[in-house]
Amino acid sequence: MRDHLPMLKHADIWAAIDALARDHGLTASALARKAGLDPTTFNKSKRVTREGKPRWPSTESVAKVLEATGATMTAFVGYIEDTAQARQTANTIPLIGFAQAGDCGYFDDAGYPVGGSWDEIPFPEIGDPHAYALEVSGDSMEPLYRDGDVVIVSPAAGVRRGDRVVVRTTEGEVMVKQLVRQTAKRIELASINPAHPGRSLATEEVAWIARILWSSQ
Repeated sequence: MRDHLPMLKHADIWAAIDALARDHGLTASALARKAGLDPTTFNKSKRVTREGKPRWPSTESVAKVLEATGATMTAFVGYIEDTAQARQTANTIPLIGFAQAGDCGYFDDAGYPVGGSWDEIPFPEIGDPHAYALEVSGDSMEPLYRDGDVVIVSPAAGVRRGDRVVVRTTEGEVMVKQLVRQTAKRIELASINPAHPGRSLATEEVAWIARILWSSQ
């Protein structure tokens, strides 16, 4: 008998809905239709807002899905627990939407991930326990990084000229650029998208800079 409800994470709730649909031989869209909802209700694109913030399924939509499939709330909680357990036993790293990265509460002063609001994704061990993933939104980093791509960032890795980096300013602006030059006084950055200008920042304007190790392209 389950004696507690797991700490709810955005990714686990959506994974539970996907698992429920799969066990009933349905796609997420077909599950939504069966429950009398708009077929796009459970689409991947509907799981985050246009600003990159997590969008949770409503209690009404979950209730309709359970009624349509005949599943109980206990069974649904079981899907959540199974997903959470699989996540905890696998190698995982924190995941955040790019638009969220400028918000307070996700990083400490050195640019390391903190807090309990991150989602998590499975990823092989990369040698940095503080590594995290950013999901790209928008087209400002095309053609190298497209909307929906995931980049893996290591705040502990050394940064050298030519590296692709994530930079956060003291004003909370977050950008992905290529490091051109770093001195004691300034950081020169080239834009990945040629349609956007490079940046030259005084060192005191930069909260932190971290190297990109990998992308999902």
